[in-house]
Amino acid sequence: MIILIEEILSDINVLKTNVEEIRVSLDITSLQKQLKELEFKMQETSFWEDIKLAQQITQEAKGIKDRIDRYNLLISKIEDLEVLTKLSQEEEDDESIAEIKSELVELGNDADRFRLEILLAGKYDKNNAILTLHTGAGGSDAQDWTEMLYRMYSRWCEKKGYKIEVLDYQPDEAGIKSVTLKIIGEYAYGYLMAEKGVHRLVRISPFNANGKRQTSFASCEVLPELTEDQDIDIKPDDLRIDTYRSGGAGGQHVNKTDSAIRITHIPTGIVVQCQNERSQHSNKQTAMKMLMAKLLDLKERAKKDRIEDLTGNLMENGWGSQIRSYVFHPYNLVKDHRTNTEMGNVGAVMDGDIDIFIEAYLRQINK
Repeated sequence: MIILIEEILSDINVLKTNVEEIRVSLDITSLQKQLKELEFKMQETSFWEDIKLAQQITQEAKGIKDRIDRYNLLISKIEDLEVLTKLSQEEEDDESIAEIKSELVELGNDADRFRLEILLAGKYDKNNAILTLHTGAGGSDAQDWTEMLYRMYSRWCEKKGYKIEVLDYQPDEAGIKSVTLKIIGEYAYGYLMAEKGVHRLVRISPFNANGKRQTSFASCEVLPELTEDQDIDIKPDDLRIDTYRSGGAGGQHVNKTDSAIRITHIPTGIVVQCQNERSQHSNKQTAMKMLMAKLLDLKERAKKDRIEDLTGNLMENGWGSQIRSYVFHPYNLVKDHRTNTEMGNVGAVMDGDIDIFIEAYLRQINK
């Protein structure tokens, strides 16, 4: 029992160090000062004269308060756990020790999540994500690879507690040609932005009669789903809207009505489509959200002030940078080429264990 107590107290000290890093990263003193300033504004008699500004300030104040409260709760729980550990030691209570160990693991996971979320401070990081997978070079293997990635991200979402909505699904002979998903959950975009790029698969091809090794590719595009206050204006004359009959898996209107929508932004040539909502109207609304997200992403990458200044020549197709390799043969290894993070358990990665790569990327870009 003495050894167990020493291990627990050692783990608590490690946790304290991690929480101290959180305090430094958050700059608690500065946050408390910001919160007081915002609360002072909220008490002014004219505060609600500008409703939109008032809502922004209220939301900002709530976000700061939530972070301070979350930090204070971590500190409080660690102190409680330390007291319980010492009491259990004095009373030689083995049952309490097992419970303390379990709570310590859970508290450590909470601290790790909080530490990671601190890095997600971008304007759209808290938003839902729109993730699109496209088949690249590699023929049938690439189609199968796209479907494998679809499963990988679906499993990751399940583990995170995120909800998935399939917006567009284009099946192909050996797998998927393309699929667009809406990932619903706090910080979905902040996490998944780390997955944007080209994913490379190396394996013995099940589609090759000679059993040769095959390299295939699929691209992953990730955009934030914009909220109402983040929406951008698009000229109606710049859009071409086409309807077509839904195809693929599921949907009560599949092969019955022309409910699917394809929208083309004429100046840039950007095309979005949605077919899996329940009606043409819903498909159009979703497709417009996808288009706005794509235009905003292009606008920021092109460093333009207005959507009207964008042209198709400024577009990038996303195939210029290979971010990660998944090697199934002649050895097992998944390697992220941006951070050099590696994992030998390919099966676990394909089952959705990709946080190691996401976290390494987020830490790298926030150095």
